[in-house]
Amino acid sequence: MMMSRRAVLASATMAAAGGLVGAAPVALAGGRPRVEDALRGAIRRLPDRPDGPPAVVVAVGRGAELSLYTAGTARLGTQRPPRADDHMRVASVAKAFSGAASLALVSSGRLSLDSTIGRTVRGLPRQFSDVTLRQLLGHTSGIPDFSGTRAFRDTVSANLLNPPPPRELLSFIADDDLEFRPGSRYEYSNSDNILVGLMCEAVTGSRYEEVLSRRVLQPLGLRDTSLPRGAAMPAPFLRGYDTTGPGAPEDVTSTIAAGWSWASGGVVSTPSDLVRFIRGYVGGALTDRKTREAQFRFRSGGSEPPGPGTNSAGLALFRYDTRYGTVYGHTGNTPGYTQFAAATPDGRGGVAVSITAQITPTTGPPLFGQLREIFELAVGVLLSRS
Repeated sequence: MMMSRRAVLASATMAAAGGLVGAAPVALAGGRPRVEDALRGAIRRLPDRPDGPPAVVVAVGRGAELSLYTAGTARLGTQRPPRADDHMRVASVAKAFSGAASLALVSSGRLSLDSTIGRTVRGLPRQFSDVTLRQLLGHTSGIPDFSGTRAFRDTVSANLLNPPPPRELLSFIADDDLEFRPGSRYEYSNSDNILVGLMCEAVTGSRYEEVLSRRVLQPLGLRDTSLPRGAAMPAPFLRGYDTTGPGAPEDVTSTIAAGWSWASGGVVSTPSDLVRFIRGYVGGALTDRKTREAQFRFRSGGSEPPGPGTNSAGLALFRYDTRYGTVYGHTGNTPGYTQFAAATPDGRGGVAVSITAQITPTTGPPLFGQLREIFELAVGVLLSRS
């Protein structure tokens, strides 16, 4: 994720995210939670807040069925409701896409989870050399987050629509030491997934965008998902807004080029495609059994922003233990958008929650508390149909 346009001139980086306490269980009717009614009420209330997002979209997929719950408008000043085929920025959910691409390469023997940066990609800082793909995917690499540096903030603020080649994103930390010994602890870093993308390129001889298409988008039938370089959005799309200022919400849909986050946050998709992706990814459609077993080993660690319930980190995947049950997925936020996507472990059901504003625990704690409850209720609707 990146900060809002108003904040990007001061800080264009991923906000650290702490946990929030979930709301009390929903009311019971006939001994069963009225979770669907609670979800509808929660998403109606969110856009009504002065700092709320203009649109909320919850897509729940089970079998061939896709149910859509929406509130608000796809564009302020109009009455058009959000649709399942509206494009949007998926932010750090893009890390699940780079995880899917790299783990597909592991399953086919092109990469190994123990492949090191130094033996795979030439010309990178020497201190990165012994870090493995496993550590990158699990955010245990110790490599500093390029997006947290002052140099990055200053550069992106001056060049919002002109990103450098992906490799150059790492130049902001090229002279920095590792934060800790690789594998010794968890620390979320956007640098990790830039390096995952570069490793995919190195072993295939193709651009990461092409690897992503061949290994993930085409096998899963994701026709409305892409990884652009610039800031333009394909039509139709949900406009993203900055709602943090004192005035009217500011349209920030095309403020920052996707290339500034690339494999760590630049993917554009739709609610329908996002549900299809997370179901296939979590369900193991792209990986062999051995690779999937490695991916599903979890440790303490959370996505940013936090997902519902208790969060634990696997390889490019998070476990969310909610009051309704357990699902697996990823979250993300970037100017104009906040995302949550998760699926049942068998991939038979999936859910995506998308809002058209960037909401974090630090920028809007009460509002994020309401959003996190929507995440949880959406999981409840999904699991009530399982």
